[in-house]
Amino acid sequence: MDIRYPIGRGELEGEMTPQRRKSWIKDIEDAPKLLRAAVENLSEAQLDTPYRDGGWTVRQIVHHLCDSNINSYIRFKLAATEDEPTVKVWEQSEWAELIDARTAPVELSLALLDSLHVRWVMFLRSLSDVDMKRTFIHPESGVVTIEENIGGYSWHCRHHTAQITGLRVRMCWS
Repeated sequence: MDIRYPIGRGELEGEMTPQRRKSWIKDIEDAPKLLRAAVENLSEAQLDTPYRDGGWTVRQIVHHLCDSNINSYIRFKLAATEDEPTVKVWEQSEWAELIDARTAPVELSLALLDSLHVRWVMFLRSLSDVDMKRTFIHPESGVVTIEENIGGYSWHCRHHTAQITGLRVRMCWS
């Protein structure tokens, strides 16, 4: 198994259905609590341990999820309110090297994720089937529908949390 992708690569296959969207939205809803559980009782030294050689630390992963999810939430809102907006790319690797991502207490991002995900899920559940087909343009990925982005972020949240839980297992951090 490739520890970079503990749940596999985030490739959307198969038909987009209301049931799949509902499941993905539930994943987004549950993400903050699962991330909290993944970092629960970790020491500062453990939080500053890379999940793999050359990878981000647990702390950087937590802050990355917050940064990424904030950006994604804005992209969803833009797609819902504008005609195929072009979204901005952000340099996630560079953001992960900024002082706050390397040193800030993880609780800051965990608390922000708690609130953000409540709003995000409320918003996503309000969208109609027609709204789910609305799009934005990503300069690297091309045209992305709201429902595709929901699937992508379901995977993204689970992916990074699994990197942390995988490290805990490998390091025998109960």
